[in-house]
Amino acid sequence: MSEQKEKALHDFGPTGSVLEHMDTHNKNLENIGVEILPIHTGGTVHAKRIPGFFRTIKWLLASVWLIFFIVPYLRWNGHQAVLFDLESRQFHIFNLTILPQDIWMLTLVLLFLSMLLAASTTVGGRLWCGYACFQTVWGDVFTWIEEKIEGQPNKRIKLEKAPMSLNKFVIKLKKHTIWLLLGFLTGFTFVAYFVDVIDLWSRLFYFEWSLTEAGIIAGLGLATYFFAGILREQTCIGFCPYSRIQGAMIDTQTELPTYDLERGEPRGRLKRLKLGEEQPDLGDCIDCNLCVVVCPTGVDIRYGQQFGCITCGLCIDACDSVMAKLKKPKGLIRYASLDEFGGEKLPALWKRPRVIVYAGIMFIALGALIWGALNMAAIDVKALHERSPLYVQMSNGSIQNKWTVKVVNKGNDPMKAEVSASGPEDLTFKVGGALNIQPGNVGSIMLYVQIPKKTLNDTSTPIVIKVVDLNNPKVFEEYKSNFIGPKVQ
Repeated sequence: MSEQKEKALHDFGPTGSVLEHMDTHNKNLENIGVEILPIHTGGTVHAKRIPGFFRTIKWLLASVWLIFFIVPYLRWNGHQAVLFDLESRQFHIFNLTILPQDIWMLTLVLLFLSMLLAASTTVGGRLWCGYACFQTVWGDVFTWIEEKIEGQPNKRIKLEKAPMSLNKFVIKLKKHTIWLLLGFLTGFTFVAYFVDVIDLWSRLFYFEWSLTEAGIIAGLGLATYFFAGILREQTCIGFCPYSRIQGAMIDTQTELPTYDLERGEPRGRLKRLKLGEEQPDLGDCIDCNLCVVVCPTGVDIRYGQQFGCITCGLCIDACDSVMAKLKKPKGLIRYASLDEFGGEKLPALWKRPRVIVYAGIMFIALGALIWGALNMAAIDVKALHERSPLYVQMSNGSIQNKWTVKVVNKGNDPMKAEVSASGPEDLTFKVGGALNIQPGNVGSIMLYVQIPKKTLNDTSTPIVIKVVDLNNPKVFEEYKSNFIGPKVQ
């Protein structure tokens, strides 16, 4: 390695100023199709869009968010397929109805998602931020709209600096109107998960929204407009806590967008050589700044990892496109780990301790969630034993216990619940008839059970309380309890 390259590698570091290290750009590069661009020097980041592998991946994953806008309009058995009815305390997900008694399933969902986030960060850094986060996706869409209306980054920057005029006012009005409409649609769709979407639309035109509905839609719509359209990259850099804590989730085996320092430095301009003149010993980086210009947060990846980097890979697309034009190998910027640059071979994912722990917790949570969904009964029974007194001795010599039986209808149809009890052969019981319970509601009834004193061999005798839906006898639930009696002499 030359002394010049060694010095560049020694001086290179994330604490250096990007502007101080920028060389004068060579116009001769334009002859081979490489565009020399000015870097971001403050203010709003106007990232340039170029095609590439990672840009395609971003759009494909971003398109998954279309499901957010589509799902409320799906119908199932005459009602909204996905509806979180807080007023009735019911969560309808197609044919599945989740009641507060099944809230443990939400805990498992949150546990699974948190472990998925941790595992993906350990493997590839802020993959969630770069490809799927709603702030990233909405911000990408908002800036795409801005580009269609105001033009490429240079035009947008020029328009920002220009004094207000009728033309500028019309352009800005058009952009902000579309942004506000998209924000409104986002807030409206969110509320539509909690209120029937058709009813919500119909009440819009009659101005019959409740104060809560109107407040949430307006608040979330304006928040979307502000964070995705106005604040943009500053949300990721200054507000999102994930950028600060990701350092605790990554290690030397985490693959991140990384600049190959040894190959790229010292960077410098190309120039036409005179007769007998030799090209200086430079790295492959020609300092075109395209990797900086395409970054949605304005990060210069050549100065190491920074918390502003959302690992979206757009800088890789930019650099690869330049290397292809220069007929040099791609990968000057690539997904790589510190161990890889140190010459070590990365172990398989299933051999990495962090990945094993995170994946193990994920699969346990997912398995329990699937089991719970498949074994979720349409009826839930709780029998509360009378405590004062525990038992009563009847005039005929029998011992009587009393229960308050509570039945939850977790199905989607009305239920006619019949309560019965079984145990010793001479057990008798008495209830007040069948319970008519509407979907998602709770019914309660008193159950009286008598057993002759001579039959009791212990102070506690197991019995079974059974509840059957007479409208659908296949739906039933059994509850095990204990019959309490006096001490046996």
